[in-house]
Amino acid sequence: MGGSLKLRATVERFPIAGGFTISRGSKHEAVAVVARLSDGEHEGRGECVPYARYGETVEGVLAAVEGCAGALAEGLTRATLQMLMPAGAARNAIDCALWDFEAKRSGRRVSELLCLPPLRAVLTAYTLSLGTPEAMAAKAREASAYPLLKLKLGGPGDEERLSAVREAVPAARLIVDANEAWQSHEAESLLAAAARARVELVEQPLPAGNDEMLADIDRPVPVCADESAHDSASLDALAARYDAVNIKLDKTGGLTEALRTAERARALGLKIMVGSMVATSLAIAPALLLAQDAEWVDLDGPLLLARDRVPGIAHDGALLFPPEPALWG
Repeated sequence: MGGSLKLRATVERFPIAGGFTISRGSKHEAVAVVARLSDGEHEGRGECVPYARYGETVEGVLAAVEGCAGALAEGLTRATLQMLMPAGAARNAIDCALWDFEAKRSGRRVSELLCLPPLRAVLTAYTLSLGTPEAMAAKAREASAYPLLKLKLGGPGDEERLSAVREAVPAARLIVDANEAWQSHEAESLLAAAARARVELVEQPLPAGNDEMLADIDRPVPVCADESAHDSASLDALAARYDAVNIKLDKTGGLTEALRTAERARALGLKIMVGSMVATSLAIAPALLLAQDAEWVDLDGPLLLARDRVPGIAHDGALLFPPEPALWG
């Protein structure tokens, strides 16, 4: 793939409705870097969201994407991209743009290129930002139309948050994400509190560099690796500590490696959550291919925005429908 193919990148900003708060802080907009590949007739797009937790900046990711323009002349492919760039947001944008470009040029959906059955609608979790127990319970009641809620937790006060939300929405399915905020000495008691609240999954309770103890304690609720897990090569060391893995394209560096990561997770007996950063429908669309075979789906980014792309992912409440070709793939 080369010749007259051009690559360009842009930074685009989308406001978040009401803001978004996790244990590491708050934000009020999703800042995306979008890669566009064009031969003058067909254009493929891919979106990524740089994440400071992994040392990424918008400026750095933008420069990394633009820096790949010269590789197109030498025939950049998805396979060579894996060797040219490390896993991360920049590679994700280009990898997804390559998939979209191939789909547009061939007139076939990416699911067809991968020999997958036609995509079906999937149910996404709906995320509640970290807040006081009372505030989170109120938000849970407001979101009672969503059958699966994801609670952002933060350590101190989490037992009260779990109790308050469960009392507010006794019939809802719950998963929680501590974003590395729990301390080792409280992990067992908080996992027990999660079990009492009938939580289905606890995501990344301990810091990624301090999660060894998870292999030695009772896990009454399945525990999912997020910040500890990046790509397929990272999973073998985690299999004894975790029961599931959160696969995000911004971590794996695109759909190509995400598919490998899912395959490796299954081989290790790990369940799969498919997640994303707070992003637009363009970032969510390729992740929906992975979501077809996931136990949990957390792709509510477009539902959290005050303004999404047009066209975007169609949805009926928490039910996300496959993307139209005009959006991606």
